[in-house]
Amino acid sequence: MTDSTDPIDQLPDDVAAAAFRRLVKHLQHRHDAQNIDLMGLSGFCRNCLADWIRDAGFPGDKGEARAVIHGMEMEDWKARYQTEATPEQLARMAASLKLNKQ
Repeated sequence: MTDSTDPIDQLPDDVAAAAFRRLVKHLQHRHDAQNIDLMGLSGFCRNCLADWIRDAGFPGDKGEARAVIHGMEMEDWKARYQTEATPEQLARMAASLKLNKQ
């Protein structure tokens, strides 16, 4: 935890970790929620979560982090579940990313 006054920073680490694990398991179950759609709606996706666990100290490389978040190797996930992005999805993602903190 930090000394921040933001309530999210006041959550005990075990509570935050449990919520994070639940989010990841939810995304592992919801293969219909494409990364491109998550990016278009929220500005983050499964790959972002993989980057964030690396930023937080996960010792593996990018591929290993993505396998943790996707529940399988990234190449397998893409072959099984990823669909081709439409121009509309790409445009929504680009607009959404502009709203993220830099």
